[in-house]
Amino acid sequence: MKKIYTALFFFTIAFAVSISASSCKKNNVLASIEDIWLHDLSATPFDSTEVAYFFGKHPLLQKYQVDVKNLYRKHEFKYVWYNENGINEFANVLYNKIINLPEEGIIKAIPYKTEFDLIYEGPKDSKTPNVNSELLTTALYFFYIDQVYHGIDAAKSNEMEWFLPREKQTYGTYTDSLLIDPSLIKKDKKALFSQYYLLRDQLKKYRQIEKKGGWDSITLPAGVKTLKIGDSVQAIGQVRKRLFLDGFLTTDSESRIYDEALADAVVAFKKTRGIKGDKLLYGSTLNYLSTPVNSLIETLVVNMERCRWVTKDIAEANEVIAVNIPSYELNYFKSGKSILNLNVVVGKTLNKTVIFSAPMKYIVFSPYWNIPTSIIKKEILPGIANNSNYLAQHNMEWNNGRVRQKPGSRNSLGLVKFLFPNSNAIYLHDTPSKYLFSKDKRAFSHGCIRVQNPELLAETILKSDPKWDAEKIQEAMHNGKESWYTLKNKIPVYIGYFTSWVDEEGVLHFYDDVYKRDAALAALLFEK
Repeated sequence: MKKIYTALFFFTIAFAVSISASSCKKNNVLASIEDIWLHDLSATPFDSTEVAYFFGKHPLLQKYQVDVKNLYRKHEFKYVWYNENGINEFANVLYNKIINLPEEGIIKAIPYKTEFDLIYEGPKDSKTPNVNSELLTTALYFFYIDQVYHGIDAAKSNEMEWFLPREKQTYGTYTDSLLIDPSLIKKDKKALFSQYYLLRDQLKKYRQIEKKGGWDSITLPAGVKTLKIGDSVQAIGQVRKRLFLDGFLTTDSESRIYDEALADAVVAFKKTRGIKGDKLLYGSTLNYLSTPVNSLIETLVVNMERCRWVTKDIAEANEVIAVNIPSYELNYFKSGKSILNLNVVVGKTLNKTVIFSAPMKYIVFSPYWNIPTSIIKKEILPGIANNSNYLAQHNMEWNNGRVRQKPGSRNSLGLVKFLFPNSNAIYLHDTPSKYLFSKDKRAFSHGCIRVQNPELLAETILKSDPKWDAEKIQEAMHNGKESWYTLKNKIPVYIGYFTSWVDEEGVLHFYDDVYKRDAALAALLFEK
């Protein structure tokens, strides 16, 4: 944490420098940085005992005391936020960042904000450095970093069954780049996982909608279950206004007639809720349309927090396979671009798919299914007790004291599986139950992830291997004899949980909270 604070201290310095240096010529940028930095450190140090005294008076910031003291020890207890003219530009940049924390999805009171406001908004009669103001600014700077870049403690995210590796923030290299070219700060989207910034933009949009009054709940007339093109009821006008406010329509004609333009907007809206849609307007769709804007804001804030827990390197990796549980989708990314999107079936509520990551190492064609002990006890043994031919009828056999299902079209794993060895015994696989992929909500498995069109996934993974093509993959899948292929390059697999997501076209999607995880996280983030 110490390294984070120190590095980000220089990050803010560079940010302010970029503003001050904007009027300088390009070849004088580095000289300007050095000149401003030297003038911003007061020549007269303050008494080091003031640090302990300050935190005695400001116990809500106590957790940052060690880091604050270490920072000033490094700079010989000289003032950072003052120059010969009083509070410097760096401090004012930081003040604006801190008071605008809600823009970062941080719904938390700023400690000692009234005192902080008086420093930066009150009269500035004296140019003499003030120790209390100096230390409050620094402590709140660390508070800002802690909230925006770190989020809740890893122990808390683990309690919520989030086992993806948390980002270890290091900003040294990036800070060096800023010192060389301060204009980079204007293009900054590198400090956190890129999805964070996309959700932040959407948060701004929905807060503006909220300020204007949001939208009303919409219901169909009594006895009406579905609306089609040509129908005319009051609810149609409400739907039109709702979709206009959210950007699905460019104008609001206020017409109560369900026309083609509105139907197209309804289809587009359904897609953002994971619904394969015709142009009919159902009561279930109205339920989604009636979700209060403040609830959508809460969902965005919750998922921005989750983004703080994800390494930003995912978006920059050469190859990544990512599964988002609430959207029931798998995306295969290469160099940050999705090259394959497939529907998946995930674990049902009683058998939740675990949120974690591991490298994919093997593809297994015509696999056996080595049935887990829990399923043997709950399903297989009772089946055998009731039917002596149970194993034969299900293409199963005993093997070294365990039950396994033989390869073939009836195998529960289908014709291929993709292994990324892990303690959760979770993997990707085919399935004979193809009909499940036609459903909008697909939480039906025992925890593993069933993939629609797994042959396309195999082809994409093996595309660079000249020994494999579509025909050979099909042959291996239908061979009836298990065979293993070891990947030359291991592919990171990330299984995540995001109930809001902005896609590559910039379209925001909201997904049902299938495992009911949002409320617990929201309770930690929103102060009641």
